[in-house]
Amino acid sequence: MLRNALLYLSSQPKVFSFVRHNRMAKGFASRFVAGETLDTALEAVAQLNAKKITASLDLLGEGVRNEKDARDSARQYINMLDRIKKSGLDANVSVKLTAMGLDLDEELCTANMQDILDRAREHETFVRLDMEGSDYTQRTLDIFYNRLFPCYRGNVGIVLQSYMYRALSDVEQANDAGARVRICKGAYKEPASVAYPDKKDVDESYVRCMRALLMNGHYPGIATHDERMITETKRFARENGIESTQFEFQMLYGVRRDLQEKLVREGYRLRVYVPFGTQWYPYLMRRLAERPANVAFITGNVLKEMVGRRG
Repeated sequence: MLRNALLYLSSQPKVFSFVRHNRMAKGFASRFVAGETLDTALEAVAQLNAKKITASLDLLGEGVRNEKDARDSARQYINMLDRIKKSGLDANVSVKLTAMGLDLDEELCTANMQDILDRAREHETFVRLDMEGSDYTQRTLDIFYNRLFPCYRGNVGIVLQSYMYRALSDVEQANDAGARVRICKGAYKEPASVAYPDKKDVDESYVRCMRALLMNGHYPGIATHDERMITETKRFARENGIESTQFEFQMLYGVRRDLQEKLVREGYRLRVYVPFGTQWYPYLMRRLAERPANVAFITGNVLKEMVGRRG
């Protein structure tokens, strides 16, 4: 019932119109979304950089409905790369292929990504292809390996999700190819036919993938807020002589800021995923709806941080 209610609310323009101008709602959203404009997002990145934290910017609004919107999204990403370069900030960008027109035409999507990656190569920076639901997994990987990675090896990477049964196999393929991977647990609601339904199995898969990436990967991003996973990553790296410069932890903007700062103090590299844009309301509601347990997750982590700061 909660999931259906959240999905319903995410698709209601009148609700969005009201919430978008509601001070309390915007205040809550600002905890997890860095405003509606690139300027506000860059300000957030500057604040992170001041704490020795790098960033990955994400313009909200996947699933475009026409070619014009897809090309406009690509132009905005190119502008993002230009602004990051001009400002001297330590940040890269993350892109969803559906925002580039994957649902419309694969050639359009690929052309948009090539334009973005041309600019990334010019600026000597990096673009991460975000992974979406399982319907897009193979399509995303096919475009990555067949159309993008061969020409932009140093400028493009991929995201893999440990709750997928295929995760370790995909990690090994990426390691063999020399591709950079961000490993996360995954947030979409998936059928048991393609993904582990139990958290225990997802966690065990995450550890297997993390170990394979640390041993044979290429500067992997270990994306998690789970302190057990973080502790295991640090232990495994230490016992196998893997330096902290050979990988980075990654977390979401506004989640466990206390833990983020602690990792930096300990000498680990940390990158924060910074979403921004006018579509922050649908973004938050869809993320919560994908896994209603995320409501408790976000609330619990905010409370943990508050308790940690008081202690």
